[in-house]
Amino acid sequence: MKTYNSNQPFFTRLGTAANYTVLAICSLIALYPFWYEIAASFSSSRAITAGEVSLWPIEFNTEAYQRLFQDGQLFVAMRNTVLVTVVGTALNMALTLLAAYPLSRRRLMGRTSILMFITFTMLFVSGVIPNFILVKSLGLMDTYWALWLPALISTYNMFVMKTFMEGLPEEVEESAAIDGAGDWRILVQIIVPLCKPILAALSLFYAVGWWNSYFNVLLYVTKTTMQTLTLKLYQMILQVDQSLLDNVSGSEGVANVVLTPEGIKAAAIVIAVTPILIVYPFLQKHFVKGVLIGSVKG
Repeated sequence: MKTYNSNQPFFTRLGTAANYTVLAICSLIALYPFWYEIAASFSSSRAITAGEVSLWPIEFNTEAYQRLFQDGQLFVAMRNTVLVTVVGTALNMALTLLAAYPLSRRRLMGRTSILMFITFTMLFVSGVIPNFILVKSLGLMDTYWALWLPALISTYNMFVMKTFMEGLPEEVEESAAIDGAGDWRILVQIIVPLCKPILAALSLFYAVGWWNSYFNVLLYVTKTTMQTLTLKLYQMILQVDQSLLDNVSGSEGVANVVLTPEGIKAAAIVIAVTPILIVYPFLQKHFVKGVLIGSVKG
């Protein structure tokens, strides 16, 4: 027994080192695809086509980014995406908070029945065609409300926030009620400050979803000036593909093709992902804590 105890710190350090090594390897494996896209976005078309790009840009240039930003439409699309993301996330969080708080309190009349109806929406969805007919009949085509209204709340995220709120100490709310505070005051001044971790986590979930939204924008928004970043990038990639086909079928040949679709795709991925990567470190602390606490009932 003495020999085992004396060697235990060594094995503990060895296990810790092994854990960090495995995590580092997994992190590098997960990071490499994005790092490759960064390298490819700054590489020449010849190097990409020849498969010479791996870790660092080959024949460094910014032609792909110049092609995407040359007409200024991408800046308009980024502005539209920021608007859709900020407003959409704010609406999502407001509705999620207002739904999760009363449902987390057992004193709510009909709580079980309401939860059953809400759960029903997770099992059955209407489909694309009924949603399109509904949006069109409401006159919401070519407006951002066609994006915001059908996605005002996520049932799954609401249940995560509800679970988090159920783990909060009831004594704090009871003491505030004894002092004469109503439900609105308790929610704003007590519950919301205690829910900062889960609010940060769900805000990031919603924001990433809005930032990457594509299909609904394709369905409901036809005006060029209202298109979002992902849809605009997709259209630019299609233009490059078409230009490549035209050059191949024409008399100029492949040798005169300036850009390849792979270079444009790599630059588009970098442009679309970078803003989320910039925001994430500021929410990481609350994000991890909120996901862990909100996923397990306290």
